[in-house]
Amino acid sequence: MSDQQTQKLIEIDMRGQVCPACLLVAMDKLNRHREALKEGQERLCIKTDNREATTTIPTTARNMGYSVTVTKMDSFYQICVGRSVTESRK
Repeated sequence: MSDQQTQKLIEIDMRGQVCPACLLVAMDKLNRHREALKEGQERLCIKTDNREATTTIPTTARNMGYSVTVTKMDSFYQICVGRSVTESRK
């Protein structure tokens, strides 16, 4: 990915949903966008207020070979999956 290209952000708001719904939606997006995520063209960010999802989604995504970050926000968690822009430039 060149410096001029921007990474497409796929955002999903799953607040109010519980697992396994959160995990199933995340897996669907990971599978649908597999190539673009692994190549760094896209990044998946999920907003959730379900603590179980902060374990199940990152574990599953890491097992699939993705880089994952979990950030605690004010009233929810943000789980981002894919490659960061800096990783994409390597």
